[in-house]
Amino acid sequence: MSAAVDYLLHLADNALVLGQRNAEWCGHGPILEEDIALSNVSLDLIGQARLLYQLVATLKGGDCTEDKLAYFRDTHEFRNYTLLELPHHGPLSGYAQSSLEYGTTIVRNFLYSALMALLWEALEKSANADLAAIAAKSLKEVRYHLRHSRDWLVRLGDGTDESHARVQASLDHLFAYTQEFWAHSPAEAAAIAAGIGVDVTTLRADWDAIVDAALSEATLQRPAVSGYVTEGKQGIHSEHLGFLLAEMQSLARAHPNGVW
Repeated sequence: MSAAVDYLLHLADNALVLGQRNAEWCGHGPILEEDIALSNVSLDLIGQARLLYQLVATLKGGDCTEDKLAYFRDTHEFRNYTLLELPHHGPLSGYAQSSLEYGTTIVRNFLYSALMALLWEALEKSANADLAAIAAKSLKEVRYHLRHSRDWLVRLGDGTDESHARVQASLDHLFAYTQEFWAHSPAEAAAIAAGIGVDVTTLRADWDAIVDAALSEATLQRPAVSGYVTEGKQGIHSEHLGFLLAEMQSLARAHPNGVW
């Protein structure tokens, strides 16, 4: 059960944190259609997180609930990729004042959904029947997320000189964080051994093919990466996650017994 719980929390935290980040565009989209589109992507991700947290709560039993898992864990207890907690405006501090950068959001959604389209498909064969069912539902959603973000990546990359330069800068900033996709964690190793999870490194060649094809069409250059590999899925996060959780969790913590 421990292997399943830790792995499910990793998947759930990924969906919740990125859903929260994308929701920051609500009312701020560059055009009305994109405002609605990103809100729908956020709802899909938060829906995936809910299903996964509900499954964790069932496995843990007692008074564990999906709300406690989302709102009453601290930063070090979250297991999401560092990539997903970063702000939309590039390599600035968490308290920096800056406009939302749509290209940063698109690049992040593309890199992550390219991975999850492969991972959810593989998890349809999980030994955990509940996770396999969640994977089948989530796969339909993430394929749309991938198509949406890929279309915009190409549109921006192969657009004007300014749009090309800005989305290339976003790609240069974010791409190094994808190294964490391929770094094993104890939770993943235990889930793989139990037949519940998938060895994500087996998906790397297919992910590379999806990414390289899109970047080529978008006339963007794939950045070379090296150096420190982030460890968000092991609970070691950037300063940005604390800001995100403080905003997301504030109402639930202020009124812990509230009924809506």
